[in-house]
Amino acid sequence: MKRSVAIVGLLVWPLLAQKQNFTINVGTPEGQQLQAIGQEPDEAKKTALMEDFLSKYPKHEGAPWVAGQLEGIYIPQKQFDKALAAADKAYTGGPNELDLGYNAIKAAEGKNDTEELKKWAQRTSEIAQKITSGKASNDEEKADMDHAKEVGTYAEYSLYAAASKARDPKVISDLGGTLEKINSKSQYMWLVSPRYLASLGGKGCAEATKLAAADPKNAEAMLFEADCNWRGNRASAVTASANKALEALNSRQKVEGGNEAGKAATANFFIGTGSAMEQRWGPANKALRAALPGLKGEPTYEANALFELGLANYSLGKAIGDKGQMREGLKYFEQAAGMKSNVQGQAATNVTVIKKELGLP
Repeated sequence: MKRSVAIVGLLVWPLLAQKQNFTINVGTPEGQQLQAIGQEPDEAKKTALMEDFLSKYPKHEGAPWVAGQLEGIYIPQKQFDKALAAADKAYTGGPNELDLGYNAIKAAEGKNDTEELKKWAQRTSEIAQKITSGKASNDEEKADMDHAKEVGTYAEYSLYAAASKARDPKVISDLGGTLEKINSKSQYMWLVSPRYLASLGGKGCAEATKLAAADPKNAEAMLFEADCNWRGNRASAVTASANKALEALNSRQKVEGGNEAGKAATANFFIGTGSAMEQRWGPANKALRAALPGLKGEPTYEANALFELGLANYSLGKAIGDKGQMREGLKYFEQAAGMKSNVQGQAATNVTVIKKELGLP
């Protein structure tokens, strides 16, 4: 049975077509009630029968299917607490509970309940991983595995989306940490990394190094690590982290909302800045020129890029007596002096010194 899940921008509450992967034994009270549920045309009566079944037989093999049907009724009515209670009653972690978990995630999202979201994202991801770990022997099993992959990816996305909206650092760190536990190499781990790492305060730099080591595609963690090294005045480490970030951005799949161009600009900023810290003016000039157009909206980086470009061009021109390149450096210093930043005062001083050296008013 083919089913699909939209990963981003899901605007409706889906009632997933769940499989009835169990046999109804009408010779038992449980079987008779399941049969009655299947035959009841009135939704209100059917709902009452299903609620009664879950109350009496929460661990019956048919309970996840019944709970899933109830979720599909409760969620459009915004009865999120009831949907989550039904899911909890029937949950055992079995492979037939994938859609149960997916709908529980949707209920947690609807309720805006971080703890429930974390719980059900983990549970659903674990079920999805169990299903996708094997090999499909026929088309139906392949469709089930594809569906499980989609649902597992949605579980990851749900944590990222919640962290993106959260304002409390503790909530952000909890959601980011849960996603890391589920799948440290998720594309949504890439996207949440900047907010997650920032939410950790003084522990962010160490966690960035950990994430970067765990996933060679997590450019965001590498950029955070580069920033830590820059602020710690570790020149070679700045350049190393930034080069790895640029390589990751150029080799990994593109992600919607990933802003790869902006992140590539930031990587070039750190490559250029690290080079300038080591007085390698040629590489600094090249990388910072590549970075500058993409640093708009990042005033600290932009101002420092302008300052380092001023220093690089002035130094290159001074070394060979090229006053034209020295004036190029002056231009960048003037722009840096016009921006409020940590280098504004020194940029203004450099402007005065260079103008005097060049005999300019």
